[in-house]
Amino acid sequence: MPLRRAIRHASHVRSDSENVIVRCVLEDGTTGYGEGVPREYVTGETIESAIEILSNTDFGSQLEVCPDFGRAVNLSERIQLAPVKNDQRGCLGNAARCAVELAILDAYGRRFNEPLVSIVRLLTPILYEPQDRVRYSAAITSARGLKLRLAALAFRIYAFRQIKLKVGINGYDDPKRLHRLRRLLGRKIDVRVDANEAWKPEEAIARIRELEPYGISAVEQPVPHESVHALADIRREIDVPIMLDESLCCSRDAEEAVSLGTCDVFNIRLSKCGGFIPSLRLAQFARQYGLGYQLGCQVGESAILSAAGRHFASGVAGIKYLEGSYDRHLVREALSVEDLTFGRGGWAPALTRPGLGIQVKPEALKQLTFREVSLLG
Repeated sequence: MPLRRAIRHASHVRSDSENVIVRCVLEDGTTGYGEGVPREYVTGETIESAIEILSNTDFGSQLEVCPDFGRAVNLSERIQLAPVKNDQRGCLGNAARCAVELAILDAYGRRFNEPLVSIVRLLTPILYEPQDRVRYSAAITSARGLKLRLAALAFRIYAFRQIKLKVGINGYDDPKRLHRLRRLLGRKIDVRVDANEAWKPEEAIARIRELEPYGISAVEQPVPHESVHALADIRREIDVPIMLDESLCCSRDAEEAVSLGTCDVFNIRLSKCGGFIPSLRLAQFARQYGLGYQLGCQVGESAILSAAGRHFASGVAGIKYLEGSYDRHLVREALSVEDLTFGRGGWAPALTRPGLGIQVKPEALKQLTFREVSLLG
């Protein structure tokens, strides 16, 4: 999927996206779609590894005809992909699993006239808080100088309430950028920063303290995952809440974060975390232990993941920050009839139709497909 512009941060530069789309067809012909976005620098997945794990999975022994939506939700939660060697964290198949799970849920949601948001009510009623609309935050990646000023003014005019600034990019003066950004935005707009693993543990405290005077509300993944244990000590030295992203991909990561005290907020992303239901369980876990959580997104998501994220956001209470639905602003080829791009102020309506609530365009999907495999004979 080609992007309208290159997206750059401290870990990667991307001008297109390779996504896994799964199509699920029920016995009565009802069709559902799911999507995963493998990222080697996040979960260690590639497009090749995702296809391999899907091809090696025995779906025949796991799938069954479901008499109602609740049974389909339970089936989706039990889906397990083929094991991957040396997968100590248990996240090397998360993008692939997300695609399969969403396809099943979309198909059965359509079959039984249930939107995906119903899953929140069925599985985690304590988190269920339906909303008619949700509000997304904006993001500034590699802009600086005039582009930074123009972006800041546009977001202010467009009435965004929250903005994320990517920091830690080699050769960039982050305090200077943040100073300019805050001067243009004023103090009322919430600004958080994302370092994408850019800093060494021994420099992280100094880098964060340089940014604290500009009123940042959180710093996301300041150190590499391999050094995540250092965040327990770093947290005691700074006042800004720390959010985990690359170090929060599965239940094992969440349990370790709580036990070691490495963060204040989880960045939950559907593809990164293995699907709608695993992501819901992570939000439930965070709430249980008094941590915050945001719903993030992968660069290059199509309308399929955008729709899934919209259902999650419109049903789950307490989401601190919401990212996603950049659709027409970022992706060149739309896969759905509907335009899911957020509007002024980041506002977007909840989706109420069954399943994902969107109509995938088969011709657009076919045009972008470069490899197709059958998972069930």
